[in-house]
Amino acid sequence: MKTAIITGISGQDGAYLSRLLLGKGYRVIGLVRSSSGSDYYRLRYLGVYEKIKFLECDLCDLSQVIHIITSFAPDEIYNLAAQSSVSLSFNQPIGTIEFNIHSVLNILEAIRISGKDIRLYQASSSEMFGKVQDLPIRETTAVHPLSPYAISKVTGHYICMNYRESYNLYACSGILFNHESYLRGEGFFVKKLIRGALDIKHGQREQIEFGNIDIRRDFGWSEKYVEAMWLLLQQKVPEDYLICSGKSVSLREIVNYVFDKLGISKDRMTINQSLFRPTEIEDIYGSTEKARRDLGWHYDLPFFAVIDNILAEEEKNYSFD
Repeated sequence: MKTAIITGISGQDGAYLSRLLLGKGYRVIGLVRSSSGSDYYRLRYLGVYEKIKFLECDLCDLSQVIHIITSFAPDEIYNLAAQSSVSLSFNQPIGTIEFNIHSVLNILEAIRISGKDIRLYQASSSEMFGKVQDLPIRETTAVHPLSPYAISKVTGHYICMNYRESYNLYACSGILFNHESYLRGEGFFVKKLIRGALDIKHGQREQIEFGNIDIRRDFGWSEKYVEAMWLLLQQKVPEDYLICSGKSVSLREIVNYVFDKLGISKDRMTINQSLFRPTEIEDIYGSTEKARRDLGWHYDLPFFAVIDNILAEEEKNYSFD
């Protein structure tokens, strides 16, 4: 039986990845900062909570990371832990950069010190590319980060690359573009939109406020994207891959689709300039060519079908509380 450690296990991707690995017969260990402060509702929702072993670990404490890795000798580590809000990173740049860099460095250094044959998946982000001149983005596209979060992800990405090349570790990064599901966090755009629209439909609120909705993003389905995470660690040679849909859609199109689907007037939406980011990516989408060719990973789900799936699940679970 293979053993996998997942950091950030209580998040959207951690929950879907846990279910995937358990279904493949893995023993899954979840690292959490604090057992008492962690929210496991996503894992409970997917029915996998009772099958996971949880360990407390401060990823910024190298001694703790070394102890866990040497004690459990995992076959694979999936590092999904991060301060992942771009907007919050502008308000908390030091905390975002410190955690997102030190956590990656400590995991890699612990693997190196252990001397064990452990494969590491690092969650990189499309936000790293920032200001791009040519689309679609490819694995070879130069990065130009536009937020503290993006800067931290670029650094973590290159630390992985350096340990792979310098110490011959199996360390690779999945550069994921936006991916959504019912389990997405409350602060992210699609979740905020759908929850807010349902509140309006059910008479619980009058308006939804948005920032810049004329930007375009490459969106996909989270459950499908975690399949690619696993595939990255099953290859003979560790490499970095873009995981994306290959298309972009504007946030305004998504808002209009949801409002029309629920029969809500567009005047229930307001644009708040204070919610605009200091710097913004206008349009971004990636190429799926390398992932298709090397991993055999194919993505063909239109994003409005993803929206339909999320809407159906949100309506099924909607509460007036």
